[in-house]
Amino acid sequence: MLLRIAYDGARFAGFARQPTARTIAGELDGAIAELDPRARPVIGLSRTDAGVHARAQLVVFQTNRELPPRAWAHEIGVRLPREIALLAVRRVPATYDPRGAVRSKTYRYTVLESVTRDPFLEGRAWRVPDRLNHPALSREVGALLGRHDFAAFRTRDDERPETVRTILRAEVRTNPCDARLVEILVTGDGFLHRMVRIITGTLVDVARGRLKEGAIAAGLASRDRDDLGMTAPPDGLVLDSVDVDIPPGEEWPDHFRSIDRSDTVT
Repeated sequence: MLLRIAYDGARFAGFARQPTARTIAGELDGAIAELDPRARPVIGLSRTDAGVHARAQLVVFQTNRELPPRAWAHEIGVRLPREIALLAVRRVPATYDPRGAVRSKTYRYTVLESVTRDPFLEGRAWRVPDRLNHPALSREVGALLGRHDFAAFRTRDDERPETVRTILRAEVRTNPCDARLVEILVTGDGFLHRMVRIITGTLVDVARGRLKEGAIAAGLASRDRDDLGMTAPPDGLVLDSVDVDIPPGEEWPDHFRSIDRSDTVT
């Protein structure tokens, strides 16, 4: 079964399960196990870090229990904590793994440009008290576009040998409803560990004068993390949307517009 979920990651130690911490995968595993103790652990499209949110995470699990997607949607949903919402469920072949079917992912990072705190944005935006140079932000972000070696844009413990990624979209814009909010959107065919947070930290460091313009291009050329800026905190980062190949079959249903109580199980 394939799940589409959204979550507020502020109180979780990330997506991936951990034996001594609360995680998104752990909560999903627990909810599913109440319905089918033999179900396989969930596999997520993206292993979001602690404190990172998602609007469009995809998760797959294998089960031999025969329930309609509508019933899975309701019964898993009512067993999840309030920070995790199950948006839709559909059947897929048992061999389907969304990680191998990704065309692109889009991450959105929100920066609050303000000297004062906003309690309604706590955990949802990185507050930067400095005045930002918006034209410099727009010029700097363009260097990300295209296929590059992003070896510099990852944590030092990320040991993946392949560090080339293609960035299809890189944009900085002001939220039309709140001029204090700067949104950084990055779409790519894949991302390294904390890559978007390092991109964001570097862009902000350029925009507030801590780094010279051209830092993104310099990091791409040198492959040296020291040429880039800080790693932005997780608060403002959201997995915003995903584009994946899904086997043909039923469409994503709207499960929750009307719940037929005969679909529920005990």
